Amino acid sequence: MPLLSSSRLFSDGPMALEAGGALPRLDMAYETWGELAPDGGNAVLICHGYTSNPHAAGWWPGLLGPGKAIDTARWFVVCANMLGSAYGSSGPPSIDSRSGRAYGPDFPDITLAEMAAAQERLLAHLGVRRLAAVIGYSFGGQLTLQWAASRPERVGAAVVVASGLRSSSGPDAVRALEQRFAACPGWNAGHYLDGGDGERAVRESLRALRLDTLRRYGVARHAQDQLADAAAAAARLDELASQWAGEFDANALIALRKANIRFDATPLLGAIRAPLLYVLSRSDVLYPPSIAPATMALLRDAGVDASYLEIDSEYGHFAPTANWRDWGGALGGFLARHG
Repeated sequence: MPLLSSSRLFSDGPMALEAGGALPRLDMAYETWGELAPDGGNAVLICHGYTSNPHAAGWWPGLLGPGKAIDTARWFVVCANMLGSAYGSSGPPSIDSRSGRAYGPDFPDITLAEMAAAQERLLAHLGVRRLAAVIGYSFGGQLTLQWAASRPERVGAAVVVASGLRSSSGPDAVRALEQRFAACPGWNAGHYLDGGDGERAVRESLRALRLDTLRRYGVARHAQDQLADAAAAAARLDELASQWAGEFDANALIALRKANIRFDATPLLGAIRAPLLYVLSRSDVLYPPSIAPATMALLRDAGVDASYLEIDSEYGHFAPTANWRDWGGALGGFLARHG
């Protein structure tokens, strides 16, 4: 279970789960930037995407920092690796104290409500009393909606980026992942983390999956445009995919996808009190702008003070990172007005 060198680890006692039972120990990997105000009220929580990590300064370098849209000279910024993920927080690759080995496929089913509850424990440990804003990218956008609806008194503003009210996929996505990894030699019903041939086969499958994802999400096109050389762009993509495959976990992909497809923010919208900024990319195939009119109508019908911004970009799901200049000003202004 990799812990990024830039991350810290918060550990706490047992955490009860909605489906019954409990995690005997809760671990949350996290990173922070800026200083917390004496009243604990200048915090901004960033929620990362499905396969990402808590190093938000690495994947949003143009937006996060002193004087930038998410101004760390003003805000105390926290990004926590979500529960069930693979970058240090409790999840399938972490050790089950009862067996002494990785949970693997035995990691219990979790919900977005539990992900928010785990983050809340971390924030309490850090001294955060109120969130000036919650900002979420992709899967993190749904976690942002969970936060805004379940803790309306604690969230000053919400920013939902390249995301929607529910998952863009369904149960077939979970079955496809399960079948993909089951076909790997040495999968061992999901208990593959032994450093042997089984683990190598699964990580090669993860690498191939990541390459496909980078192509579909606009990262390949961005690399081609930046490097202006097809061979160099292909090498860069392979480097990114190989690094990720060596860090992530197949069971975490499955566990997070299960949680994601069960979530639907629609019945929760009436509880949201925070102003909300909704950001999509013109060319995103995962959350295309065609969903914006219905989403905005549902938000406004529920009484949410929602505004919409579309990034005019060819880089699809990657646009909020690649084209940060095109929406950073709007984000900074939104946080200054409402955070």
